[in-house]
Parts: sequence; structure tokens; C-alpha cells
Amino acid sequence: MFGDMMNMMGKLKEAQKKVEETKKRLDSVLIDEKSNDELLQVTLTANRKIKSISIDDKLLSDKEQLEDYLILILNKAIEKATKVNKTELAAVAKEGMPNIPGLDMFK
Repeated sequence: MFGDMMNMMGKLKEAQKKVEETKKRLDSVLIDEKSNDELLQVTLTANRKIKSISIDDKLLSDKEQLEDYLILILNKAIEKATKVNKTELAAVAKEGMPNIPGLDMFK
């Protein structure tokens, strides 16, 4: 029984290490989102850090329109990045989890 507990703890530590490695890797996964008319484009990492924003000169003359575009496109990009982030981390965590009786109810 004690050996099983040590094995389980080892698997948990390994899973934690894989999750941390995945978080680092997600810093290099880029999510691009642009407006339908391509006047605004944003790029962020799957860890939801903004890498770049490209604004067409046409938007610079209308502050309200620019603000609306930024809100819309940033929210879309954050939503996509969050999905990628959660999917990747969940897969790594599930893969590395030891088979603990009773925890299967949380799947």
C-alpha cells in the first residue's frame, strides 16, 4: 500500500512538471484574430499575452470605431486563446494523473 502511495505521488509530480512545461510551450503558440474588413489584427499567445496589434490608418480617424474594434477583436482572440489553453492543459493533466479510485467522477 505504501509503495502504491509513493508511485502515485511520483506520477502526480510528473504530471505537475508536464503541466508547467505545457504552460511554457503555450507562450509560443500564437492566436491571430482580425476584423472582417482586416483593418485591425491582434496576436496573442495561448497564455493570453498580447504580442502585437496592427491598426490600419483608416481606423485612426474614428476613436469610437477603433475602441469598438479593439474590444470586439481582443475578446474574440482571448476566447480562442482560452480554449486552446484549457484544452492543452486538461489533456496533459488527464494524461499524467494516476488512477485514483473515485476521481473518475470528475471527468
